[in-house]
Amino acid sequence: MVDFEWYRSFIAIFKHNSVSEAAKSRIMTQPAMSQHLASLEAEVGEQLFTRANRRLSPTERGKQLYSQLAPLIESLEEATMELKSPLPPTMKVMRVGASPAMFIERIVKQLTQPDLSIITYFGMADQLLELLKEDKVDLIMTSKKIPSPGIEYVKFLEERFVVIAPAGIEVPEAVTLKEREQWLSEQRWISYGLELPIIRGYWREYFKKRPLIKPTHVIPSLHLILRAIEEGAGLSLLPTYMLEHFKQDEQRWKLVFEDLAIHNDLLLGYHSKNKHSLELNEFIDTIKENKTG
Repeated sequence: MVDFEWYRSFIAIFKHNSVSEAAKSRIMTQPAMSQHLASLEAEVGEQLFTRANRRLSPTERGKQLYSQLAPLIESLEEATMELKSPLPPTMKVMRVGASPAMFIERIVKQLTQPDLSIITYFGMADQLLELLKEDKVDLIMTSKKIPSPGIEYVKFLEERFVVIAPAGIEVPEAVTLKEREQWLSEQRWISYGLELPIIRGYWREYFKKRPLIKPTHVIPSLHLILRAIEEGAGLSLLPTYMLEHFKQDEQRWKLVFEDLAIHNDLLLGYHSKNKHSLELNEFIDTIKENKTG
């Protein structure tokens, strides 16, 4: 009969590629860890790892077993942690997937609600969808509607992206799109990613081509990009909802070619089976209104 701890040890060895490191992570002795692996291999009837250059590499059977076990083990461990949680019986738990920027703008204000516990996961749109599909989150805040069986989306906010530059930069009185593109192409740019995810959309919208620029800096955080712009590091495209709470006299940045803006819908994604959940709908209403409890 398989011991559950053999599975946990196998997962640890797979992640660390080492029996000794896995033993340390589980606060076990190395012989005990080795015994767990040997017992599991005997039960499975196949070798799960091969040794090369003092590192363990999983066999094809080992990779297959890991892909089957990892989600189950993680789910059981999460359930165990929730059972140990000292939360009061009336405390509602909401697991949310979002970008760091959206967490700051929409989730932080909800943290003061006395009857609500929020567990947050950060990631890109495709990563957040995987978390939702695996039931690790109840709700995702995303800019991409990626079709997936059993997943529904509802719009909660329209983003308006504009070019933001350091306050001291001189912007020409450019009239034509060609003049504007030429000036923008000559500037130092800060991008959210190497693939220019937001800048590329801006260029295609107004200049009908891919941008022929290489970002000077890549910073995967919209709020940190704004901070870099304030320090004079370059230009970027940022959503206007981030800028609304800044006073005019405190600004160390300015809008450039404000009439050239791109729009994008922000969506809330959730499982269709939960669409009538009272707690989920109350949370969605609060997020849409952006209010505190």
